[in-house]
Amino acid sequence: MYRVELPRLGTFDAWRNHARTLALGGARAEEVEWTLEGEAPGLFGGAAPPTPRPDAVLNVPKSFPDLARQVCASREPGVFFLLYRLLLRLSSEPRLLSNRADADVQRAEEIAKNIRRDMHKMKAFVRFRKVPGENTGRRQFLSWFEPDHRIEELVAGFFSRRFSDMDWAIVTPEVTTTLRNGVLEQRAIPSAPLSLEDETEELWRTYYANIFNPARLKTKAMQAEMPKKYWKNLPEAALIPGLIADAENRMRQIQESAPTLPPLRAERILHRLPEASAESTPPADSLNALTAQMKGCSLCPLYENATQVVPGAGPEDATLMIVGEQPGDKEDLAGRPFIGPAGQAFDAVAREVGLNRQATYVTNAVKHFKFQPRGKRRIHQSPNTSEVNHCRWWLDREIAQVKPKLLIALGATAALALTGNGKNITRRRGTVEQGTAGIPVFITVHPAFLLRQASDASRDAETARFREDLRTVAAMVSALEADTATSITADGPGQ
Repeated sequence: MYRVELPRLGTFDAWRNHARTLALGGARAEEVEWTLEGEAPGLFGGAAPPTPRPDAVLNVPKSFPDLARQVCASREPGVFFLLYRLLLRLSSEPRLLSNRADADVQRAEEIAKNIRRDMHKMKAFVRFRKVPGENTGRRQFLSWFEPDHRIEELVAGFFSRRFSDMDWAIVTPEVTTTLRNGVLEQRAIPSAPLSLEDETEELWRTYYANIFNPARLKTKAMQAEMPKKYWKNLPEAALIPGLIADAENRMRQIQESAPTLPPLRAERILHRLPEASAESTPPADSLNALTAQMKGCSLCPLYENATQVVPGAGPEDATLMIVGEQPGDKEDLAGRPFIGPAGQAFDAVAREVGLNRQATYVTNAVKHFKFQPRGKRRIHQSPNTSEVNHCRWWLDREIAQVKPKLLIALGATAALALTGNGKNITRRRGTVEQGTAGIPVFITVHPAFLLRQASDASRDAETARFREDLRTVAAMVSALEADTATSITADGPGQ
């Protein structure tokens, strides 16, 4: 039986060196007892490490050292034994780490995830207090923190980079990490909890109490992100129980003190967009006028990041109006609806079933592009209910101007804008519902749904269903136009 004692600092490096020697010497996992310094040794350890065999080779994938470094920081029992067993298995199973169903791999990944979570909490909840120090021209700070695992070495680099302009010490029950004049040092020193207080804490508590929003209180979510075990080291934590208990009363006070007159900013909006007041201003008398008014829209925050508003397009007397979700990247840049990949997919299927896109009016429930920047790309983000409700003002006026006899809702957002219900689209597709404007609404999926299918088979199947939906719409449009022609013939032109 081989016994290995690992130091409190440099644990991973020591484990790696010992594990390499043991593995090259042919030591089996059950023959090695791993301990940390200060722990009592087992009854049977103590044999000299084996001599590496001349023909022994040890290769591991590049991802294993990073995984092992995190797992070595865990306080879970048996982590060093687990890592050594994985090391031995990797010599004969080089693709083992890609098998997430393997019990050892699964356990190691679970431990590493807990370590990363603990690192995140330490980065979030370490609070520095200013302390008097030497006259070096650098501020002096001190902090006390109690991590769940031995993560001090893993996070030291983050703090040295983030707070490189000051001298500081982070003290934990087992390790003291310091930065002095830009030099990072760690020492394994047992420490008792520190009682820290400075003159800024009362100011911080006042600030925290005033920014606390009772309308957005979610106690479970708050405790999931900031567990109670961290509260004792946070100056604002003493206020939290009282703020929670008083949240309902504060909400009632806010509601009772709400203004009965619109704020001044509302007057400025109405001045910029006189059409925003349906009572004071009649609707635009043409689509061109409506489009011109739409270009100044700032009814919701989406206009701040979008390139431009994207109005609808098509004949003013169209029988059919097609309503999508919102402009995409290409539409946002060009200022025209349905010209991107989803629009092209719609056009292709529409041509197959004889639905004339040029004879329809095409628009979106939301007129500005909502996105999340990711490098040089702009990733589509679905509009929320508030944004849909704000933009419904424009959609209602488009419908009133065009007066279509049939509306198509492409996807959940369009269905929400046209019927007030954006749920269960896959179950409602192919059906006709009465819209809030009193016009029939045909429900189907958005063509982007076809493009998101994971396999060719599912894409073909969904495209076939979408083709049948548009075929039904084309037949309905033909019937509506025939009824209109019959009515004109019977009544005579100009009636």
